[in-house]
Amino acid sequence: MDIPEHLNDIYASGFRDNWSLPALTDYGNGKTFTYAELSYEIAKIHMTFELSGLKRGDKVALIGKNSPGWIMVFIATITYGATIVPILQEFNPTDAQHIVNHSESVMLFVDNNIWETFELEKMPRLRGVISLTTGKMLAEDPRNGGVLTNVTKNINRRFRRKYKGEFVPGYVKYVTPPDDSVAVLNYTSGTTGFSKGVMLTYRNLWGNVSFGILSRLHFQGSRCLSFLPLAHAYGCAFDMLVPLAVGTHITVFGKLPSPNLLLKALSEVRPNLVICVPLILEKIYRKQILPMLTKKGVRWALQVPGVDKAFYAIIRRKLVEAFGGAFEEVIVGGAPLNHEVEEFLHRIKFPFTVGYGMTECGPLISYTPWRQFVIGSSGRTLPGIMHSKILSDDPVNVPGEICVRGVNVMKGYYKNVNATEAVLDPEGWLHTGDMGTRSDDGTIFIKGRYKTMILSSNGQNIYPEEIEAKLNNMPYVAESLVVERNNRLIALVYPDYEAMDKFGITNEQLPEEMDKVLADLNKLVAPYERVDRIQLIANEFEKTPKRSIKRYLYNA
Repeated sequence: MDIPEHLNDIYASGFRDNWSLPALTDYGNGKTFTYAELSYEIAKIHMTFELSGLKRGDKVALIGKNSPGWIMVFIATITYGATIVPILQEFNPTDAQHIVNHSESVMLFVDNNIWETFELEKMPRLRGVISLTTGKMLAEDPRNGGVLTNVTKNINRRFRRKYKGEFVPGYVKYVTPPDDSVAVLNYTSGTTGFSKGVMLTYRNLWGNVSFGILSRLHFQGSRCLSFLPLAHAYGCAFDMLVPLAVGTHITVFGKLPSPNLLLKALSEVRPNLVICVPLILEKIYRKQILPMLTKKGVRWALQVPGVDKAFYAIIRRKLVEAFGGAFEEVIVGGAPLNHEVEEFLHRIKFPFTVGYGMTECGPLISYTPWRQFVIGSSGRTLPGIMHSKILSDDPVNVPGEICVRGVNVMKGYYKNVNATEAVLDPEGWLHTGDMGTRSDDGTIFIKGRYKTMILSSNGQNIYPEEIEAKLNNMPYVAESLVVERNNRLIALVYPDYEAMDKFGITNEQLPEEMDKVLADLNKLVAPYERVDRIQLIANEFEKTPKRSIKRYLYNA
């Protein structure tokens, strides 16, 4: 398959080729845009940019819920040759406004309800603010003399005057900035302090998109339910950029993806590929499957040859139907998948695979189709696009830091030379900060983060994430964090109050239950990984907008 060599040419040709097909549907109201209508709206945004004096390379900030309008602004910005700055809507107003300023954004597209919490005077570089909800001007720098307000007010009339008659496929031609120019400035929601601006080039995005096209993750006429945050690199690449490149019909799920709402949407849309984070599968396992497996009669039945296979086949069929029943595979990414959940899904032959990536690679580093997936791994390093190595004398058996190099690796951190030099070495290797091993074929096995690794008194490397994965599956544990205090391992636990209510466990009984949990946990871990005590915490752990625990707050 011939893939255009520039990202913007992929979209220009893709939109022309899929002109009459549905492109975007807003799940909230059912409004659908064809690729022709998408192209029309993008051209209108391009005209707005041009008349507003926006230059190639200027920054455009974007913050709001997933919506067709959000997608249109994103694609319009990169195909215009400007740099998009997507901001997770979960960022608090102070942090979001800081990102607008740090990125030097000159325009902002924002949902009305979010704009109500912002103050224009705190973002002095902004020339104007446009509503994602209505398309109207929300605020303009007085020094502009009302230019932007006038442009947005008259854009439809001006557009009709320019494109007399019908807007046809031949009009869809996009600029092709240098491959190493920045297309996206993506601010990470890091667990180790304030976010950094990751500079992703057109070439970086092309690497991710071209791999998606060649792998047929999405294809012309396929269906996609986009429910992960599009401002995050994972959802952005595989729920938006790849689908739009090949003519997929994207249904945009802009609501908070609670399990009930999400399962309803999956059954209605019946996507051909499901992109999800581990939390979704782990919740289904812990809340629906695990209680069933621990029933006395079921435990007995699973020990009978033949009966176990029949039982697992029923669960598999129900799970497949719950995800819409029409998908080729479920790709899990964004965080490690709990080992117990992974082993169970593998046992019942559920079609899932686990990939590995990071914002700094836009995001993809490794992936394997589910039929070739090796349990416990994070897939194979992308052949022809990425290379990987382990900083270890025995990379197959002894964990070391995972380093990657290739098409997808970022240009660096925006206005942060020190942070860039700390992770990108002179040979172009990105030091991921993740510890793991690697098989000879490039399959990666992740152990944990380099910064969270604990060195025991007898010289053993302890990866707290591995202990937490076991602890999180135990009764009355909602989430946990393993930290070192006075050379001992302590498990901080936020209780599962829903499970306590269900089984009638009171707060007074909880410490006794935690003693049982601690005893069971220490049977499952290596002697040097044994936890000294469990400390209950009253509130949920503080998290990043990506829902990762801010570990640095609890390591003191």
